[in-house]
Amino acid sequence: MAGQQFLVTLKDHPWFEVAALAASERSAGKTYRQAISRADGSSSWQCDEAFPEVFAEQPVVAASELDTDSVDIVFSAVESDAARQLEPIYAATTPVISTASAFRYEDDVPVLVPGVNLEHAALLKRQQRERGWKGWVAPQPNCTTIGLVIALAPLVRAFGVERVFMTSLQALSGAGKSPGVAALDVLDNVIPFIPQEEEKVEIETRKVLGRLEGEAIEPLDVPVSATCTRVNVRDGHFEAVTVGLGREAGPDEVAEVMGAFGREFTDLGLPSAPPELIRVLDDPYRPQPRLDRDLNDGMTTVVGRLRADQALERGVKFCLLSHNTKMGAAKGAVLLAEHLVQQGLA
Repeated sequence: MAGQQFLVTLKDHPWFEVAALAASERSAGKTYRQAISRADGSSSWQCDEAFPEVFAEQPVVAASELDTDSVDIVFSAVESDAARQLEPIYAATTPVISTASAFRYEDDVPVLVPGVNLEHAALLKRQQRERGWKGWVAPQPNCTTIGLVIALAPLVRAFGVERVFMTSLQALSGAGKSPGVAALDVLDNVIPFIPQEEEKVEIETRKVLGRLEGEAIEPLDVPVSATCTRVNVRDGHFEAVTVGLGREAGPDEVAEVMGAFGREFTDLGLPSAPPELIRVLDDPYRPQPRLDRDLNDGMTTVVGRLRADQALERGVKFCLLSHNTKMGAAKGAVLLAEHLVQQGLA
């Protein structure tokens, strides 16, 4: 699905042109239309957007044989094990923007979120030097982490943050066909465990919101506690967040800081950037996935139910909604590439 979303995002992109498509050996040698066709002739196209006919007859090459000298950027949307093998091959010559977790936890690899921590991209030079690459690997965080760090970043900067508790209600599209989310499992049900998800959120949140010290990231020195669940919602990760602030601030002040966050970034004129990184809603019944996940084509994090928390010193709590297959995957990765290109880093 992430690969398909990349094609939706890049179909009419004003800066980037899709020069090559790469996939597994079983798809190599086929046209893209053939590669996503099932044995019975039906299509496995899964996006709500129409199939982009412009790519239908484009040939698919084996991922291990992709000629990276022929492209300027590689967008990687593969499983972590495959990414561990393929991305170093690509990065030897060419910058790689990745949705995979394979390299997120390496010391010389920044985990980048558009509008939040571009300064961490300075690590890319260390990565090139130490690995002998002409390119680099720049991964996004986990799709659950993205909405959380966008909401937390203005609080860290304005007030300081001392602790974070988050419970997610995650959409089915984040799991694909993984075990535990078959139709009869999730119908009338909540799956209370997503393997490795909580650890990813806790580690990545601290890394993304950390400080760049020389050529290393000092993770945010704050405990982050995550509980991640799967619910019967198609798209949009919903999160209930409680934060202990470093100084006293009322909900109105917090809402103002959140709503103003990222204006310098959104004013850069990047093609995939939303007009606002965060929208704070007053309606106590919002955000809701069906109503709010597609705000600004799924690129804005929507916050609601912002209020004081009496159980935590200087506590505030809120709900957020982030589109996991748009800002949290392909379109967010394209936005990251736009930002790096504009800043002369790719």
